[in-house]
Amino acid sequence: MTLLKVAEPVFTRVRWDEDEHRRTHCGAWGVQVHDKQGRHNPALTELRRRVCSGLATLGLNKTQLAARAALGRTTVSEAFQADWPVPSAVTVAALARALKLPVDQLLELQRTAAAASESGMQDGSAPGMPIGEWEPHDLEVHPAGIAPSVDDSGPPARRVLPGYVRREHDGVLAEAVQDVATGHSRMVVLAGTSSTGKTRACWEAVQPLAPSGWRLWHPFDPTRAEAALSDLHRVRPRTVVWLNEAQHYLGNPAEGERIAAALHTLLVRPERGPVLVLGTLWPEYAELYTALPTPGGPDPHSRVRELLAGRTIRVPEAFDEQALAEAALLANAGDWLLSDALTRAHTDGRLPQDLAGAPALLDRYEQGSPAARAVLQAAMDARRLGVGLHLPQVFLTDAATDYFSDIDYDQRTEDWAEQAFAELARPVHGKQAPLRRSIPKSERHSPSSLSSSGRPYTTVGPVFRLSDYLEQHGRITRRQRCPPASF
Repeated sequence: MTLLKVAEPVFTRVRWDEDEHRRTHCGAWGVQVHDKQGRHNPALTELRRRVCSGLATLGLNKTQLAARAALGRTTVSEAFQADWPVPSAVTVAALARALKLPVDQLLELQRTAAAASESGMQDGSAPGMPIGEWEPHDLEVHPAGIAPSVDDSGPPARRVLPGYVRREHDGVLAEAVQDVATGHSRMVVLAGTSSTGKTRACWEAVQPLAPSGWRLWHPFDPTRAEAALSDLHRVRPRTVVWLNEAQHYLGNPAEGERIAAALHTLLVRPERGPVLVLGTLWPEYAELYTALPTPGGPDPHSRVRELLAGRTIRVPEAFDEQALAEAALLANAGDWLLSDALTRAHTDGRLPQDLAGAPALLDRYEQGSPAARAVLQAAMDARRLGVGLHLPQVFLTDAATDYFSDIDYDQRTEDWAEQAFAELARPVHGKQAPLRRSIPKSERHSPSSLSSSGRPYTTVGPVFRLSDYLEQHGRITRRQRCPPASF
């Protein structure tokens, strides 16, 4: 006798699984699950309805079903759970056999539901969007320059990236991408100081996944931690989870450990993958999160430490000789950004820092206060006219006087110089500053700094050094200017 025939389900019964002590959205007569996925994925709705119906028909709870299907209790529970991803084909087949349901029909429903999920046709329920639709600067890849328009009638100038030079850590990223392309979930976190090319490396690494329809999700709204914690359970297979500046996620005092646990679950559950989790960290954060606690002391980052173990790769601060040689080849082939940066960074190898900091340094000069601009212009003129690297503060202060306009000169405050030097000392990307305080080698008492009397030469007052980029900019833009009388 049929107790109830449901053509269009209108309610959900909630039953308790005594062994699991948690609710399941499965009615005793197989009533469908009411969730966002179900409303926009008919195949998933039907799949869950049939499994629920089979469970009720046999009178089993989920613990008994897990034992009969030779599956984990968590795997079985997630197959029934609302707002959870489509269960894997392996899980569906095992459930179908345990519940004596037609395996082929349920697998067909699983394939249809998975296809609908991956295509993003669920009213935006799948986090992220196709990799090819992302603009790298929206993922916090530092802009290195502006592509000039051909003429005034052409398209507006746009931000561009220099050619990419592969280094050792790129090989690790490439291996991870190959693994996920073959169905295995991976996580890689690049640890390195500011503007060493970490985010750019991640961006280049995921490009081979774009033609295969992979999505990329960058959680950031309303905050990074909140976005990650609320939506990690909705991440679909073939998704890149983009955790740039991962300290905002893993180091969050309230949510960091929960986010680490959710990422761990995402990585180890076969039915959730393949996924690729990419993150970046400064070394000080990586050391903080992976440090072992003192005996009996608090352990605030236990889950984060476990998550990062074996998944963190160091990024060097500078290009080695081979990388510099490859950069030079790209520059000779017409890459003007690399060619320009190599004129300044060819000796110390800090090419990524130079590229990342250049636009910010120029903006600091062009948008700075009148006092800061006056000091910078005095420093630019000093360098192009042959003054040494180390510019005395007292000289720059006196020389800057006539670089003010009349209005700005009259509006100066008594401490204008102190404010200007403080403004110019604030660093931009790559630990660069427009004008930084310097210590000449003579003050370090090196042998060459000693006078005939055996005493070191001294400089009266502090000295400063102009950034290489702004020095070069000044040589070009001020080459026909005569310094004012105060200089």
